[in-house]
Amino acid sequence: MFSPYIKSLKAIDYDSAQNPQRELLDTALNQVGFIPNMYSNMVNVPAILSTYLHGYSAFRKYSGFSPTEQEIIFLAISQVNDCNYCIAAHSTLADKVSGVPKDVLNSIRTAQPINDEKLRALFELTQDIIIRHGQPSYDKVKTFFDIGYSELQLLNIILATSVKVLSNYTNHAFGTEIDTQFSKYRVD
Repeated sequence: MFSPYIKSLKAIDYDSAQNPQRELLDTALNQVGFIPNMYSNMVNVPAILSTYLHGYSAFRKYSGFSPTEQEIIFLAISQVNDCNYCIAAHSTLADKVSGVPKDVLNSIRTAQPINDEKLRALFELTQDIIIRHGQPSYDKVKTFFDIGYSELQLLNIILATSVKVLSNYTNHAFGTEIDTQFSKYRVD
């Protein structure tokens, strides 16, 4: 776990938020049903939360990936970026919302190979994009395309990567506390 390096800025409480912070937290509240600790930190710079919410929503709606595949992408990115907050949050969503098979989620969380060939190719390419700074290996890209994914989907992994950089890095900066809603999947 990273030591937080932002010390003087604090999470923005909903009741003390000013516009545009309040508007963004209202959007988050309507989308999620509560205000995650991560959002309360991100909204210190409203553009960070605004960009995150917009990119996240666009990825969810238009990526061409199923909810299961979307969660696998977010978990792959958050794992490489060592973001325990996002690993817990996306593990919760994987289990409760997105329909990720339990064996796949367990494989991801225990760093074991995913048995499903297509989901494994997706997970491995996503991690390779992060590890190799946007220049994945030819073999990973070829496997991704050969298994049936498209170039547009590859670009959407880049969108997901950008969104997760905003959340993963902000969580590192603040040492964001994992919300109770995600605590079952806490990793330390």
